[in-house]
This record gives sequence, structure tokens and C-alpha cells, in this order.
Amino acid sequence: MAPGRSVGGGKPAKASKGRKPAPKPSIGGGGQGGRAGKAGSSRKGAPVGSGGQGKDRLKGRGPTPPAEERKGHPKARRAASAATKRGAPGGTAGGAEARPRTGAGGARRTPVGLPSRRASSGTEERTPRRPHTRSKRPGEELEEVVVGRNPVVEALRAGVPGRALLVGRGVDRDPRVTEALELAADLGIPTREAVKAELDRLADGSIHQGLALQVPPYDYAHPDDLLRRAFERPEPALLVALDGITDPRNLGAILRSAAAFGAHGVLLPERRAAGVTAAAWRTSAGAAAHLPVARAVNLARALASYADAGLTLVGLAADGDVTMDDLEVALDPLCLVVGAEGAGLGRLVGERCDLIASIPMAGPTESLNAGVAASVALAEVARRRRTAVR
Repeated sequence: MAPGRSVGGGKPAKASKGRKPAPKPSIGGGGQGGRAGKAGSSRKGAPVGSGGQGKDRLKGRGPTPPAEERKGHPKARRAASAATKRGAPGGTAGGAEARPRTGAGGARRTPVGLPSRRASSGTEERTPRRPHTRSKRPGEELEEVVVGRNPVVEALRAGVPGRALLVGRGVDRDPRVTEALELAADLGIPTREAVKAELDRLADGSIHQGLALQVPPYDYAHPDDLLRRAFERPEPALLVALDGITDPRNLGAILRSAAAFGAHGVLLPERRAAGVTAAAWRTSAGAAAHLPVARAVNLARALASYADAGLTLVGLAADGDVTMDDLEVALDPLCLVVGAEGAGLGRLVGERCDLIASIPMAGPTESLNAGVAASVALAEVARRRRTAVR
């Protein structure tokens, strides 16, 4: 091939004076404007990798807040305790104003316990949280709610001291709703209209049928108050102690029987036992309003104090030492101790009892319901006392 001639046979290109030759075209035909590091690029330097992508995610969360503002830190707990003692709950140590927490990139984070921006935007109706959805503190009773037309009417018939009767907006006024309104008016319970969303939250998945009754927490007595009240009566003292009764309906039935057969009070343990809830109120048919109920931190210790005061402790069990037919101590000051179904009396509580009594049964039934057993025993004690008076 002749020098200076092209492949196609054209004239040789002449180089211009003072100018650099034009860059040769790249292999891939990328031409000018290609990215660095790619084939066909005219830029110099190291190729750009993926390390620079998403670099905003690698930013820190800003300065670490002081120890007094970190949730769960010992200094934060001490600062909150000191602020509470000074009468300024939620304050910071030394009276300094708390700095807002910051998140990634310096963005402000919503403090724990405050409503979020979405919740406070005003786009939806904000309703107070159910009182009984929050966790229960030791020694604290929370408000309860009875929902459903029949349960609400039964609770009002039983004289449950309701705090408010909630009627759904636009609900059909059938005879049960009308009776509930009339009973609430007779008992002096305020009535107000509620939207369906509020009733749904109060019912917590239960069927409310447009009717709900808010019940205040029960006002328990002290164990010593039961003893004092029993000795003030002319008849011999009669108390009932329940060990591990967890069904509120059983508790309500025992309260009803205790009031019917002349008991002066009922003693419950604080833990692992049913309290006087709305279900117990309803089952007791109003007896809980007339019979004092006390709670003991340690049931065995409270029973020991009752024994020191002169009461005979009689426990109920299927393998008792005597039967209720031979219970001669029924005429003396007495405390009847009823255990849980299946488990029976606890070891410490059983050791505190002076004797264990059983209920004679002729049928094949091995045991009775705790509420039924307590009713039978109380009826026998009441019968013996009536016979002795005659």
C-alpha cells in the first residue's frame, strides 16, 4: 500500500499547522460525552464505582443526647424520680429544659409518649384511649366496660354502680335499650351518645350492639375491717376466704351466697385471683354492693391474724377430716376457706386451717364447682346456727 493513501483510495488527509490531530473514535462508538471508566470515554482518572451511591444513608444520627435524656439510662431514671419528688413530673435534672432528640441528618424525632404528627393532624377524630388497655400498676384497679344489650341490662338490674351509659348514635331503640335508659336514670347514671368507632374501641373486639356501661374500679376494704365488722355483729362472726379463685363468675356466685347466708365479708388474695370485676358484679346480682370484700397481700398471713383474733379456720376439700354434717364448730366464730377448682387449697393456706371439712355426696360426682361448694357449706353453717337459736 502506498504511503499517505487511505484504504478506499481517497486522498491522504493533510495535517493543519498549529492544531492537534482529532482524537480517534473509540472502539464501541461511544464518541465524546461518555462516562469515565466506560469504554469509549475520553475522561481521565480512576473509574467511579458504587461507593458514592446512597451516601445519605451513611450519615450519623447527630450528637448523642446526654445521659439524663436517654430512655432506660440510670441517670435518666434518677432525674425523673427527683423531678417527681419536686412536684414537677417530666422535668429534667437541675431544672434545665430538655433538648429535643434528633435522628439521622439532624431530623427531630417525636419523643416517646407524645402523639405523632399523623395522629395530631386533625384528619380523624381522636378518642381517649381505653383506661383498661394500659398496663396495670401494682395495687391499682382499672375501669372496666360491660358491652352488649343483655349484659348491660343485667348489670343495671343488679345495681352495678356504673359511671356512664354509652348509647350508639342511631341505634335501634328496642325494649332492652329502653330498659337500660330507664334503669340508668333510676340509678343516677349519666347517659351519653357515642359514635360507633368509640364503642368498637371500648368493646375491644366484643359485640357491643350499640350499648356499653363503664364500671368504676371496686373499692376494696382492708382485711382488718372485715374482722372488726364481724365482731360488731351480735351473731358469731362468719367470714369467707378464697384461695386462687380465678373465674369472676365463680367469685360473683360466692359473693351472692355469702350475702344470702349471713357472712360478714369475703377475703381475696391480691395476686393470681379474680377481683370484683364487672362480670363478678353481674353474677352477684347486686350482693357486691352490700357485702364488703377485702384483699390481702399474703393470704396465709391474714388468715393467721384471723386465727389469733379467735376465728376457727375451716378449709373445704374432698378428703376432709370431718364432713359438714359433723361440723360442730359451725356455732363458733368461723372463717370458711375455699380453694380453687382442681388445685384446691394451697399448701401454706391448708396448713393454717384448724381443720379440713368435706361435703358428703351420694352420687358419682367427685367434686363440686367452687361456687357450688361454698354455697353448700355456707347453707349448712346457717342451718346449724338457726337450729341452735331455736
